[in-house]
Amino acid sequence: MQGFLENLRIQRWDDHRFYHQSRINQTLHFISALSFLYAYWLAFKGNLAEAALVGWLLSMATRQSGHFFFEPKGYDEVNQATHEHKEEIKVGYNLHRKVVLMSVWVLSPAVLFLEPTLWGLVPPGHGAAGLLDQVGVIWFWVGAGALLFRLVQLTVQQTFMTGVTWICKILTDPFHDAMLYWKAPFYLLRGELLDPMDHARDHERQRA
Repeated sequence: MQGFLENLRIQRWDDHRFYHQSRINQTLHFISALSFLYAYWLAFKGNLAEAALVGWLLSMATRQSGHFFFEPKGYDEVNQATHEHKEEIKVGYNLHRKVVLMSVWVLSPAVLFLEPTLWGLVPPGHGAAGLLDQVGVIWFWVGAGALLFRLVQLTVQQTFMTGVTWICKILTDPFHDAMLYWKAPFYLLRGELLDPMDHARDHERQRA
């Protein structure tokens, strides 16, 4: 258990210091976290299709737009690392993998034109509401499949524990991000576009 918690701490720390230096990205992650918590509440009530619609259209859209459009892609002075190096060592979905994942997400509803019930896996849709329910179910399974696929990859490439820790990190990120980035909108309103990351610099100096 101690090893799991330490791995979780390391993955969260690396994710924060490497990929969340933009205050805009942090703010979008805070918005994403709140909407993910709402999606969790919907899922808890049994509304999996609605939860998936909220999770993908609002939570994932805001979360990933922060990474794609606002997070710096140049040399990372804070961590003394190139963007390419960070992408290579990233445990979860790096930008290349995210492009693939988001493409699957966008294109996945198209299968309904070929098989309206996905061979009985989703209920028949009637009208716009029924179609949304079908899309929501498909997106729910796309999300679950993305987690399981990366778990298998990490198990093969690294260890099973790394994969399990990553899934636990992803599922608890909304709670963690809400606590970590709730001040980001206020910094952004003050005109601070980048987190100075003094805590990260101090941490790396202590390690050195």
